[in-house]
Amino acid sequence: MSAPPSPRPGPPKAIATPCVMVCAVDGESGLCLGCFRTLKEIAGWRALSDDERAAVMADLPGRRDRIDPFKLA
Repeated sequence: MSAPPSPRPGPPKAIATPCVMVCAVDGESGLCLGCFRTLKEIAGWRALSDDERAAVMADLPGRRDRIDPFKLA
């Protein structure tokens, strides 16, 4: 006797992201001018755990000060 088929999984869980579709990296700070993440963080975002993503997101508001305000206008 075979095991009953496993239930179909639902749609994948959405991943929270700070992306605002303004994708330009500031050469001085190394941060995206839209979301303030580094290229490494952006590239590896899907591989981070929920806790790791939450920690990065909590740090983002403080990163704005690392970018010349003229570039954000």
